[in-house]
Amino acid sequence: MSRKRALIADTFCLMKRRRSAADAVTGDSHAEGAADIRSSLQNLMTLFSRKLFNDSLPPVVLKHQLYSLHSDKTSVDKQLNELRASGELLMFQLGFDSEAFALVFAEDYRAKVLQGEAGRETLETVEKFLDKLIPGCSDLSFNKEKMLKEFLFTDSEITQLVKSGVLTVRDAGSWWLSIPNSGKFIKYFIKGRKAVLGMVKKSKYGEILKTELEGRRTTSHVKFQMKYHIHDIVGAELVECIQTTSGTLLRYVDGNIN
Repeated sequence: MSRKRALIADTFCLMKRRRSAADAVTGDSHAEGAADIRSSLQNLMTLFSRKLFNDSLPPVVLKHQLYSLHSDKTSVDKQLNELRASGELLMFQLGFDSEAFALVFAEDYRAKVLQGEAGRETLETVEKFLDKLIPGCSDLSFNKEKMLKEFLFTDSEITQLVKSGVLTVRDAGSWWLSIPNSGKFIKYFIKGRKAVLGMVKKSKYGEILKTELEGRRTTSHVKFQMKYHIHDIVGAELVECIQTTSGTLLRYVDGNIN
């Protein structure tokens, strides 16, 4: 049977459409309820390009990338919340998309923040903030009342925290928890996502085998490893995953590139 006919014959294997991206990306099946989220996070973080940022950033994974490995989103979210509540994991709203949440292990965050603060006048205030944050604060943002009355920071100290990059202004009187120097990461991530989606769209019939895409030479717009971006576009449901006799097929979903 020709490749084209095989692909057409296997389209019925869409398997819950994009929700079955899990098995599609890994080639493995995961027992319901037995997902090891911590292990998956660690594996995804090995795809993060530390050298790209001169090792100034902690490894960053986006929450939806986990959905490319585990189809039960409710279970993923529950286990993430447990890791956050225990103080092991931090989550950040990235800003470019209301559904884009970055995940960083708390100790990696502490280490990189303190590394960047070495010798700066804001170091003492940042250390104080980290000591209050890491033990188990799972907030994405903080209002002025909490910063002043619960965390006992002064207005000038809040200004120092914004200057250091651990907080960014959300609106008047509230701030997002932030990853210092993450602007370049967001820029590269968005450019890379668009470029990889473009590769899928420009392929014949707007679809490409996952193994073929993984082997593509990256362009100047793709700074991260190709697998990092594939976990992104699958987990964010920007492509459909179809099981075929030739392997997993990624199909472009109309409307994802402006």
